[in-house]
Amino acid sequence: MTANLELRHLRYFVAVAEELHFGRAAERLHMAQPPLSQQVRRLEELIGTALFDRTSRRVALTEAGTAFLERSRRILDQVSADVDEAARIGRGQQGRLDIGFITSAIPLGITERIHAFRSLYPAVQVQLHEGYTSLILDRLLAREIDMGVVRDSEPDPALTTTALATEPFVAVVPVEHPAAGQTVLDAGLLRDDPFVFYPRAAGERAYLRNLEPCRQAGYEPRVVQEASSWVTILHLIGAGLGVSIAPASATLTVPAGVRIIPLAGTHPRSEVQLVRRADDTRAVLTNFLRVPGSLTPTLTPGALPASG
Repeated sequence: MTANLELRHLRYFVAVAEELHFGRAAERLHMAQPPLSQQVRRLEELIGTALFDRTSRRVALTEAGTAFLERSRRILDQVSADVDEAARIGRGQQGRLDIGFITSAIPLGITERIHAFRSLYPAVQVQLHEGYTSLILDRLLAREIDMGVVRDSEPDPALTTTALATEPFVAVVPVEHPAAGQTVLDAGLLRDDPFVFYPRAAGERAYLRNLEPCRQAGYEPRVVQEASSWVTILHLIGAGLGVSIAPASATLTVPAGVRIIPLAGTHPRSEVQLVRRADDTRAVLTNFLRVPGSLTPTLTPGALPASG
């Protein structure tokens, strides 16, 4: 029988229980008194016991009615809270947002955008996942994360890509390198040097674009050491293990013993992108994209750090 019990029955019951008067309860509910009395009777039939002692002079709760009042209030409050929560999730104001990111995007302002988003939507739990571009894309397609900040990703019809920033590539050499004193460097001068670089598996397109200045100079760089992050690569270069070509933002903080030099000539630029699944139209993602402010749109050689 309780399968036929409806939330309106509970609302009617609570109104009568709080007013202890069917007329006042009907006014409060904006309905006529006879239908209200009928619905309360129906509720008592569904439960199988009286909830009110009725006389011509007074209305009082029975022992069962007193117990049921507390539970009815709790149910109605919980339903109201659940409805509000669902609405907030639907508006992107509550829930969870998992973001994959490449470390080299941090200097471009991605963490500032996340901080601003958290301030605007404190009920959304933002979880960050560091990784390579290829790993982030794989996790995005596997629905393990909601969006990713990547570099020079491969086009994929299942993903929507938004350019966040563009930047040049620069040469990274130890301070004792013969070209370390130059203000601008031709990538061809590094043809005989060993290179320190990240693994090709981290992102095929980014890997090839990053080394395109070398290919334009007519040689294939000789990679003798791989590392999982630009921070490690920069330290290895500072230790004299080789040279590299890097996106400018990856070199905004450099260890002692490293020199950053803008490249001469026109070369491909690296693009930092925000990617999400094309079929994911949830409001929480739209809200993130609408956060005031943006990433640094372009990083020029003039913005490179002093190094040495």
